[in-house]
Amino acid sequence: MATLISVKNLVKVFPGVKALDKVQFDLQSGEVHALMGENGAGKSTLMKVLAGVYRKDDGQVLVDGKEVDIQNPSHAQQLGIGIIHQELHLMQHLTVAQNIFIGREPSRFGGLFLDEARLNEQASQILAQLRLQLAPTTLVGELTVAKQQMVEIAKALSFHSRVLIMDEPTAALNNAEIEELFRIIRQLKAEGVGVVYISHKMDEIQRIADRITVMRDGTYIDTVPAHTPMEQVIAMMVGRKLETSSKAIPDTRGNEVVLDVRGITRGRTIRDVSFQVRRGEIVGFAGLMGAGRTEVARAIFGADPIDTGDVYVKGQRLRLRQPQDAVRAGVGYLSEDRKHFGLATGMDVQSNITLPSLSRWLRAGVFIHQTAITDIAQQMVEKLRIKTPSVYQLSKLLSGGNQQKVVIAKWLVQDCDVLIFDEPTRGIDIGAKTEIYKLLNDLAAQGRAIVVISSELPEVLLLSHRILVMCEGRITGEVRGDQATQENLMALATRREVQT
Repeated sequence: MATLISVKNLVKVFPGVKALDKVQFDLQSGEVHALMGENGAGKSTLMKVLAGVYRKDDGQVLVDGKEVDIQNPSHAQQLGIGIIHQELHLMQHLTVAQNIFIGREPSRFGGLFLDEARLNEQASQILAQLRLQLAPTTLVGELTVAKQQMVEIAKALSFHSRVLIMDEPTAALNNAEIEELFRIIRQLKAEGVGVVYISHKMDEIQRIADRITVMRDGTYIDTVPAHTPMEQVIAMMVGRKLETSSKAIPDTRGNEVVLDVRGITRGRTIRDVSFQVRRGEIVGFAGLMGAGRTEVARAIFGADPIDTGDVYVKGQRLRLRQPQDAVRAGVGYLSEDRKHFGLATGMDVQSNITLPSLSRWLRAGVFIHQTAITDIAQQMVEKLRIKTPSVYQLSKLLSGGNQQKVVIAKWLVQDCDVLIFDEPTRGIDIGAKTEIYKLLNDLAAQGRAIVVISSELPEVLLLSHRILVMCEGRITGEVRGDQATQENLMALATRREVQT
């Protein structure tokens, strides 16, 4: 197979951080090459250099054996390199065809008018090539996320791309949509296109990839066949063997009830939900999408109003009119969407950690005790092992796993008795997941009452002391011990009879 791209000793430096340090990588024609590593390992930075988003500082990039200096995204497209970012870049108010050829629309009468018929015809040809059942005249805003992703692929191929970079392409897809994506990838592979596939999902990698390149802390570790045991790949990613021993489930039956939810109802999304969480206990919530798990969390936190029912913390009934009411009672909520509801991404690490507790460091009610704020932020960075050059680093520049730790630090500083984690490891890598798991168990051991919501059944089973399952706004059952299996969780999530 011909080598499409070869990277040698690539270096990229940002202020205070060497993001890439003498990295090497190559991509063959007709192969799927997975790029793996923890968040912050340099994967996305490397791909952005190849896609022309960043300029390299040193090293070589060869395309078809010839050294190139990729100036910008347009230059990368001219070289046949296309990238599909995790966050799709489409115009929702434009049609499929208009998105595919935006800025390159065919015209008539010397460029005075858009040639709509030819535009739709050209888009139809690309869609047919991918065997996609999409009308070129459909508004992109009316499509599912999966279909929008297919439009991004069609757009990349409209530039005659021979290299296609996919960054976490299945993050928002269901199983059927993943199968359709894999079909397209295999078709492109058969046509000689080289695909770079970035993902944290080990099962996907072994199904679709030919080779795996592992990066760690901005450096190249090794390139191995995709059939390499995943334990070996993970050890290369994190630099150590991960502990996978099963947790010891404590007996918390005599402990204080910290969170007591009694018959809360909100429209049709929450229907008469009651449960308790004791000190030192991790209670998991499982269920299918739309089951009402997040809605329950938001109601307990005061983010959404409750029609009927009550929430008690340490025996005191809460009057929940806004989230501040829950925070004052010692309830912390880590949203599934940390970038929009958990972090002020334009602010630094220190500000994010201390913002909810800022009144604690006011002097004379007006002046901020800056030294004390910096000290507590630094303590949290060290305690949670947050990878950041300093507490003054902008939060948006941290990896996903480290952003999640900043949100956790925020509520630890607030000294919350109840911590609700909604999808705590979404979008973070296996090493960071392990650290978050350990942290949650440590917090429970310290006496916090913890609620964990996760769409990943193995994660719920690994973390929880007992599991509540929801379906259509109701709690349909509770499992613990030997009954805690994926089969029984799915049975309750779909209201089938549980195996005993």
